[in-house]
Amino acid sequence: MSAIFPSEQWLKELEVKLNSDEKYSEIARNWEGDLFFDIEPEGNLKEPLRFYLDLWHGACRKTVYNPEASAYPKPTFTLTASYNNITAVLTGKLNPMTAMMTMKLKVNGSMGYMMRNVPTVLDFVRVAQEVTTDIL
Repeated sequence: MSAIFPSEQWLKELEVKLNSDEKYSEIARNWEGDLFFDIEPEGNLKEPLRFYLDLWHGACRKTVYNPEASAYPKPTFTLTASYNNITAVLTGKLNPMTAMMTMKLKVNGSMGYMMRNVPTVLDFVRVAQEVTTDIL
């Protein structure tokens, strides 16, 4: 399939891919944490957008496209990036760890946990990159 990022279809394809990818399942087997991904408008994205992902022990238990923040009041992480920066990560033009360290991808949550789980973070990005074949 080929869904345009960022769309609800893209998010559902990401969920399916996360749940079918054996490598991700193994690498992320100890990950516990849900997250908001806030995308700030820039370039082709004219309105702010939010994704919710519930990631647990190598599986994606749930995704929600543009949820109300009050529906998930205490996510483990909130990741925030401009549209241009997140598309740069998803197309391989910007390394995700570099994006975090240069604040192009802001992390609200335990950076210690995130840094102890760099292989999980990088493999999540790999899966997301594989799903991202077309951008808005």
